[in-house]
Amino acid sequence: MDELIVHKLAQFPIFDSHMHIVDPRFPLVANQGYLPDPFTVEDYRARTAPFHIIGGAVVSGSFQAEDQTYLLDALERLGPGFVGVTQLPVTVPDQEILRLHAAGVRAVRFNFRRGGTEVLEKLETLARRVYDLAGWHAELYIDSTYLTELAPLLTSLPRVCIDHLGLSQAGFTDLLRLVEQGAYVKATGFGRVDFDVPQALKAISTVNPGALVFATDLPCPRAPRPFQDSDVELVIEALGESLARRVFSENALGLYHPGI
Repeated sequence: MDELIVHKLAQFPIFDSHMHIVDPRFPLVANQGYLPDPFTVEDYRARTAPFHIIGGAVVSGSFQAEDQTYLLDALERLGPGFVGVTQLPVTVPDQEILRLHAAGVRAVRFNFRRGGTEVLEKLETLARRVYDLAGWHAELYIDSTYLTELAPLLTSLPRVCIDHLGLSQAGFTDLLRLVEQGAYVKATGFGRVDFDVPQALKAISTVNPGALVFATDLPCPRAPRPFQDSDVELVIEALGESLARRVFSENALGLYHPGI
């Protein structure tokens, strides 16, 4: 990358609101035959060295199921500023939620793309419970084409964040309706979507400039096109520097560190 561009990008503090740590020291479960390559804390730091990373959210993938050991280790090694987004059974005890909260976990993830119908069955109960108990929000990995039928439920939940810009053009209007109701959207996975990313970023920010939270999605498991450094430039060019700063860090800090 050109040195001038590197210098410019380093001026933008980034809270990486969606990244994965894949550490083979901890349990991994093949999902639909897929297991990712290792991507350790050291790998993450090396890959993001050109940027001014001030924190981020370590997100549990389908291949990590409901294991918490890798997540707690990653949060301890990454240090202050990083939080966890975990996957939990609906039967999880209150004490376990509070233990994870003390370690830095701040959200529970519902993976509709990989998890099957049981994900919907536990969404409302678990999303409300973790919010009431620990103030966590719910994160959904879901194709936006399913948002029409889920809208009444999602708008009734305390706080919701949708992964990867909702993935599909076909459901983008429904995504915008959720944004109007206060939903957050992750500006990440640009190689996963089937629409024009700059136009989508502008549309979401027009509805609510506080809705978008940027992320690298590293190491981008199963993504047709993984994160590129130029994705950061794309956000700046699409939104302008002032709004880009909100998307890179300010909005996410409000989501993951409310009250700070």
